[in-house]
Amino acid sequence: MVTHDAVGYKKEPKKGEDAVSAPSAPPRAERMTARAWGLLLVLSGAIFLEGIDVSMMGVALPSIRAELGMSTSSLQWVVSAYVLGYGGFVLLGGRAADLLGRRRMFIGWLVVFVAFSGLGGLAEEGWVLIVARFVTGVAAAFLAPAGLSIITTMFAEGPVRNRAVLVYAGAAAGGFSLGMVTGGLLTAVHWRWVFFAPVVVAAAILVAAIVLIPREERRERRTGGFDIPGTLTLTGAMLLLVITVVHAPEVAIGTTLATLAGAAVLLAAFVRIERRSASPLVRLGILRSVPLLRANAGAVLLLASFMAFQFVAVLYLQELRGWSTVETGLALAVLGIDAVLAPTLTPVLVARFGNSRIVVAGMVFAALGYLLFLPVGPEWGFLTMLPAFLALGLAFTLAYGTLTIAATDGVADEEQGLASGLLTTSFQFGAAVGLAVATAVIVAATTGDTPQAVLEGYRAGLVVPLVAAALGTVLVATGLRRRSPVPQA
Repeated sequence: MVTHDAVGYKKEPKKGEDAVSAPSAPPRAERMTARAWGLLLVLSGAIFLEGIDVSMMGVALPSIRAELGMSTSSLQWVVSAYVLGYGGFVLLGGRAADLLGRRRMFIGWLVVFVAFSGLGGLAEEGWVLIVARFVTGVAAAFLAPAGLSIITTMFAEGPVRNRAVLVYAGAAAGGFSLGMVTGGLLTAVHWRWVFFAPVVVAAAILVAAIVLIPREERRERRTGGFDIPGTLTLTGAMLLLVITVVHAPEVAIGTTLATLAGAAVLLAAFVRIERRSASPLVRLGILRSVPLLRANAGAVLLLASFMAFQFVAVLYLQELRGWSTVETGLALAVLGIDAVLAPTLTPVLVARFGNSRIVVAGMVFAALGYLLFLPVGPEWGFLTMLPAFLALGLAFTLAYGTLTIAATDGVADEEQGLASGLLTTSFQFGAAVGLAVATAVIVAATTGDTPQAVLEGYRAGLVVPLVAAALGTVLVATGLRRRSPVPQA
């Protein structure tokens, strides 16, 4: 016997049990009822907050530098600390969601996110701000996979889940884009409001989450524990890699090679730990899925390109052109078209053309946008920049959510947290590396402090997102042709 509850969730009891006694299979939304939409909006609100938190910071960086006296190299750590904490711990967060309960992880770490976002707004020293950002990133690392895995387990696979995932991904991308406008407006008051405003929003989401996220039924505890050594070695490898890239133009070649070797050693240690661990952070068998690997590699390159572009564009507009934070935010607001188009247009296109073609189209638009902005001049007006911004808005509309579907499709329920964590790691690692490479290129290419020398440095930095998007286009064009089940052994 199969029953539906009042909000449209289908419950399927195990063989030999009736609908009343079935103990643990989570109900799945077979249709988008009012309560299902409410749940989706709460989860989407949280990921929107995470996206807006990162992009607001990008617009506020020049103001933070001015007040706290941070160099270009140290300034990028305000963003990199967050994405490294996020990317380094998100796999542990995914496993925690699978083992300890998705609702518990979502609500508990949302509280931590609120607390440390507020602490960042109180910072008087650069290092305090960087530490607060790192811990906020760790909180997001536990929060994000819990939210995405709630969606992928609470909504039935197929059109309903695809729509839910695309709404969720659209909220993330929209937050990332619209955060530049919000960040500009808040920074015009004071950059500290970039930290305080998310506290208010997150508190409201927290109340709604407690009410709307259903409690998980008691189930037999899964065996295994938490792979702390794997988490630390992975985070350490990512940290050393970013340090290597950022400081390469400023230090001796021997130092660069030493930190690069250290990153390689830690990465090798991570793989060794995963192979021997009884409870690995990453079940290496899941990495035998070529579509899953391709989707994650595409995510790395998509975010690497955009974070590099945003960093260069904001410095160009504010420090070279003298635009205010409000003007910068409003100029970049065009990228926010994905907040509207992703949940409305993309599901139709995916249903009509499939994942592969839509992802490729998105990456092509990304490469086009960076190419259009590459010859940026000292007196470019908004209308000259508009085609590039529109192309990038369409890129995120098409690619972001579709990559999310591809990276979680065909994964067993008990590993949805892992798959979500892998995807988020890819997004965050891509953001950190893209930002680090762009920073290193700008520092190396800037030969003086004249406006022309600074502009040449920015143009060199703009090559980074163009190359990343081109590589991403080639990569995703080779696959994602058909769904392939994730290997279970």
